[in-house]
Amino acid sequence: MSAINIGRAASASGVSPKMIRHYESVRLLEPAPRSDAGYRHYNERDVQTLRFVRHARNLGFSIDQIRELLGLWRDQARPSRDVKALTMAHIATLEGKEAELRAMRSALEHLAHACQGDDRPACPILDGLTDEQAAAGVEPEALLACSRHSLPPPRRRHDLMAQGQ
Repeated sequence: MSAINIGRAASASGVSPKMIRHYESVRLLEPAPRSDAGYRHYNERDVQTLRFVRHARNLGFSIDQIRELLGLWRDQARPSRDVKALTMAHIATLEGKEAELRAMRSALEHLAHACQGDDRPACPILDGLTDEQAAAGVEPEALLACSRHSLPPPRRRHDLMAQGQ
């Protein structure tokens, strides 16, 4: 492949021209040489790098992690254990985020269940957002514990009192 402009590099890699410029600015991609008219020129290696970055971003790797992965990708003498260690650390981060999302979903489901969704202005959802779930009967500490242990949120206080607990 001969030198191509940013539009063709974008089409070939699946990365927008704006993101290509961004990746150059954060040094994931070496700045492209310029023509006399100031246009960027990319080669096949640049397109391969952009594809690599796009795939890594799609898997949720951070810019710093991608920079490290690119270094490992370019180092033919690298031990694969380094790549695996980086990947396993990323998986652990994703698992933590997944637990946080489950806790958020549970809290929102709890608030939505408490709301009648009728014509009255009273809304436990808004109350819960205003008072860190306390108005809806869910203590913030309980939600944090749920997120740490992947448990459903506790029942509301008045539900427990009605049951004599």
